[in-house]
Amino acid sequence: MRFSIAVTLLLTALRLTAQSSDTLLIGGVGDIMIGTNYPAGHLPPNDGKDLFTPVKEYLTGPDLMFGNCEGTFLDSGGTMKGCSDPKKCYAFRQPTRYAQYLVDAGFDLMSMANNHVGDFGEEGRNSTGATLSKVGLQFAGLVTKPYIIFDHNGVKYGFAAFAPNSGTQDIRDITEAKRIVALLDSACEIVIVSFHGGAEGSTRNHVTKQTEMFLGENRGNVYEFSHACIDAGADIVFGHGPHVTRAVELYKDRFIAYSMGNFCTYSRFNLSGNGGYAPIIHVNVERKTGKFIGGKIIPIKQPGEGGPVYDENKMAIKDIQSLTLADFPSTPISIADDGVITMK
Repeated sequence: MRFSIAVTLLLTALRLTAQSSDTLLIGGVGDIMIGTNYPAGHLPPNDGKDLFTPVKEYLTGPDLMFGNCEGTFLDSGGTMKGCSDPKKCYAFRQPTRYAQYLVDAGFDLMSMANNHVGDFGEEGRNSTGATLSKVGLQFAGLVTKPYIIFDHNGVKYGFAAFAPNSGTQDIRDITEAKRIVALLDSACEIVIVSFHGGAEGSTRNHVTKQTEMFLGENRGNVYEFSHACIDAGADIVFGHGPHVTRAVELYKDRFIAYSMGNFCTYSRFNLSGNGGYAPIIHVNVERKTGKFIGGKIIPIKQPGEGGPVYDENKMAIKDIQSLTLADFPSTPISIADDGVITMK
């Protein structure tokens, strides 16, 4: 049986379980940058319409699908961020028409809390929010919109997103994060938290449980932050930022993914080695309590200039298995070689 058929059957079973026993299937991926018109020459073939096609079946299966919007949606203009060396400056300006591709692929929810949402100043932030709203995507993560409460298919969700970057809700202010999450928990059935934090790079794939620095910037203590959010009422924490895959953990029966890596990042990203593969993560939870029931890791890779395809070598699964064993040896979940996550 081909893996894709097996996954389709698994998703069907999980969806039927959700309908019959009042559980939900929630999906998440890491960084998404579909192509940038700055500088010229970095837009994908067929104007990006096909980038998600190879993995679309894994994105449309969950009841709710999340991703991190790593950059702006802006057709032209904006005030580009300052760079000491413009030739090495990474500024992402996705054409606004590309936002519809996210909807077509199956996404429902996006984070705007990251270090690239401000690449083209306030005009870029405003255009990104307006563009996501226009196509019907829910989003949060700016200081002007740190969280959102919304209904989706009869379920009331709360979502908050955090990062250490200008204009975003600060991951380092844990007291405020706990206040926001507690507010969401008091009003919603399921609370999802996203963070963009931790140091970047191929060797930064471990959760240090300490404050992480990168290029002189305090990128937060993602372990302390994630636990504090769950203590305050979060049901799932989806992390991204290091551009590589990190461990997962179960804390108080709630699921944490510490980094979901580069999911769909066309051009301008380093996709060599462990930067070129990542997971799609599906988490099955109880609707009434948010308690973790089970999950699945679908491994993808980005060949060439980027764009996700299924990874037959299952590198993301192997990484998450080894990193989880190293960083959280006592966490009460098991990850099988096919990516299925179960309670021990």
